[in-house]
Amino acid sequence: MEMFDYEFMQRAFWAGGLIGIIGPLLGVYLMLRRQVLMADTLSHVSLAGVALGSVLKLNPALSGFMAAVIGGLVIERLRRLYRTYSELPVAIIMTSGLALAVVLMSMKQNLSKSFSSYLFGSIVAVSDTQLRIIEIVAAAGLIFFIVLRRPLYSLTFEEETARIGGVNVGLLSFSFAVLTGMTVAASMPVVGVLLVSALIVLPASLALRVASGFVSAIAVSVGAGLTGVFGGLTASYYINTPPGGTIALLLLVLLLVTIQAQKLAVRRKRRILVQASHEDKFEF
Repeated sequence: MEMFDYEFMQRAFWAGGLIGIIGPLLGVYLMLRRQVLMADTLSHVSLAGVALGSVLKLNPALSGFMAAVIGGLVIERLRRLYRTYSELPVAIIMTSGLALAVVLMSMKQNLSKSFSSYLFGSIVAVSDTQLRIIEIVAAAGLIFFIVLRRPLYSLTFEEETARIGGVNVGLLSFSFAVLTGMTVAASMPVVGVLLVSALIVLPASLALRVASGFVSAIAVSVGAGLTGVFGGLTASYYINTPPGGTIALLLLVLLLVTIQAQKLAVRRKRRILVQASHEDKFEF
């Protein structure tokens, strides 16, 4: 049978495609705002929410989603309290979330076994609830970035200028934090807690290396994200490897190849300039 003859692969590509758009798009803003570790931090908070939901016999996907959103809000609040030490809120929430997850996991036997899908991703087993969450997050994220693109652009590059220009910086920052939490929680079924930042950060890293402007950076980041997701899913199906790890490795390969290609292009340009310089001297 062909890959798309299986319903679970159709669902995997649909879920992965949505995350492959919104995740890298968010990653560009996170990198420009120097908040790249926020995604990794909220994945640990979301893991604690999943554990809490399991202990309280709630839906783990929904509890993890809510925990990530709340974590994003707390980080933003702490960031305003520790303006001089912008990295401190991330460290506080990351360690707190991981500690809480470990404690909650110890309170219920056999809980650790079901955590493997959250730790490493299990996109081929995305549930109806998880798929609905991904669809809602993707739609909300696209609306957010389209409607608020101008004030968000100002906020990203110069917060004080945005405030002077009439942007409600506080509300917009909290909204951005909520969206970040939502995106991280929605990405967990795709690549897992341990690799969720890879899907958000690596495409953005590639885009900022090659893009000539902000809009092109977003386009390149989304294109790289979709390439990584679809290519990773296809490769994992045929060579029987974990989808999350395969997606992350493919994104890493794309980044490394891009960096190497840039180096070769620079060397070639230098050789051409040197050769042209020698020819000019000879003609003279």
